[in-house]
Amino acid sequence: MIPLSVPQLAGNEWKYVKDCLDTGWISSAGSYVSQFEQLVADYAGVKYGVACMNGTVGLHIAQILSGVTSEDHVIAPNITFIATLNAIKYTGASPILIDVDPQNWQMDLELLESFLQENVVFKEVEGKIYSFNKETNKRIKAIMPVHVLGNIGDMEQLQEIATSYHIDIIEDSTEALGSLYKGKHAGSFGKFGVFSFNGNKIISTGGGGVIVTNDEALAQKAKHLTTQAKVSTMEYLHDEVGYNYRLVNVLAAIGVAQMEQFPILLENKKRMDSYYRSELSGIGDIEFQMVLPCVEANCWLFTFKTKYMRLLLDYLNLNDIQSRPFWVPMNQLEMFEDDIYVTKSNNSLEIYNTSISIPSSAGITKAEMARVVQTIKTFYSRIYITKK
Repeated sequence: MIPLSVPQLAGNEWKYVKDCLDTGWISSAGSYVSQFEQLVADYAGVKYGVACMNGTVGLHIAQILSGVTSEDHVIAPNITFIATLNAIKYTGASPILIDVDPQNWQMDLELLESFLQENVVFKEVEGKIYSFNKETNKRIKAIMPVHVLGNIGDMEQLQEIATSYHIDIIEDSTEALGSLYKGKHAGSFGKFGVFSFNGNKIISTGGGGVIVTNDEALAQKAKHLTTQAKVSTMEYLHDEVGYNYRLVNVLAAIGVAQMEQFPILLENKKRMDSYYRSELSGIGDIEFQMVLPCVEANCWLFTFKTKYMRLLLDYLNLNDIQSRPFWVPMNQLEMFEDDIYVTKSNNSLEIYNTSISIPSSAGITKAEMARVVQTIKTFYSRIYITKK
């Protein structure tokens, strides 16, 4: 079986984990946590990093520190992994789901701006101006752009919209380590950015995340909340409700080793993307995700559109090539079906119905990619012969 996306563990992972075991520093204390935090922050061009259990809890903490409450709305795209919406629900806030651009599959910013123009009224609260939804009378406190598959939309336009409507940007950059917009790294455009190091990402700590920000006070507060809000190194004193969201040292050790290899693994991903695009271009009805000229995507998970998605999905998996459909649109899930969904053409549903992800591991070999491509070509040759 050629796997969909698995980690490449070929560096100092064993060495650093052994160091944790030999010294006994396997839990939340230990030098690898701070090393990992700083490595990720430095790579993203952001001043501060705070390690946490995973990207989901990172998004939760970022919203708490942005002042999101149960009386608020948070804007998110309708195409995303469910973690984005779960994190919003953790705060008690109500999502506003925005349909995606049919070409690059990122949040449709024209649709977003039109919605805000038609549905927002400005109100002053404690000396600050906020946007409120006219219909629900809830404040729109934050927007969470998701860099879907490591691609990035027009971040300058998003920043302009957010500034005009007094909305905080919390970047769901969980898939986008290594992605750039006009030379600036994903996760560095908003109040917070959040990265994920789940097992299927380009680099992995098994499970882990890092919150990044340029605000020192917010970084310190994030560290405080993710470590049970403990205020004393000796006494068990806590000054507010905190969370056991910390990343343990032994996993951070893996993260440090993975960050050492990241530039090589990122180049592997880009070569994989280039190979697939070259070899599959013009095959059947395949359509690729569009990337803006000003964007350097990290090519995390190669996904394309075809009206034969279900048939191809079955065919690849039967031939031991692990492939997956795309995420179900959030408004199609029972727990979000009553939330506001802004759309004109329901691009999200069309993308879901036609998109398939194929093997994209950072360590995928040329021979494995060639086998994937040949199997896809064989499928289409049989499909079109059958049609004739």
